This record gives sequence, structure tokens and C-alpha cells, in this order.
Amino acid sequence: MSKPINVPLTTDEIEMLVDALEVDLEGYLESAKEARGNGNRDDVATFTEAATRIQTLMARLQDLVGE
Repeated sequence: MSKPINVPLTTDEIEMLVDALEVDLEGYLESAKEARGNGNRDDVATFTEAATRIQTLMARLQDLVGE
């Protein structure tokens, strides 16, 4: 399990991180879609898990800035 760390960030910095994560998320969702089309179940699972983890992190960050 990962150990929490305290990283003081401004709301602008958190919003920048959320924006970057959105782009990353889109890439993983597109990769999962392509893997699904190619019948590669392992890659679908990997990319879907990554997308889910990114969505979870984005939600946590958005809660901090009240979006």
C-alpha cells in the first residue's frame, strides 16, 4: 500500500493536473477500444484498469477544488 504524502498545491495547479489526467484518460480509453477491436483481452483489462484509476484520482482532485 502506498504511503500518503503532503504536497501543497494551489487550486490552479490541481486544475492543471486534472486537465493533464483527462488527456491521459482519453488515451487509455482509446487504447482499450482498439485492444477490444483486436480481441486482446489482456490489454483491454490493463487499459481499463488504468482508466479507472485515473478517473478515481481525478475525482479526488476535483473534490479538493470544488469542481
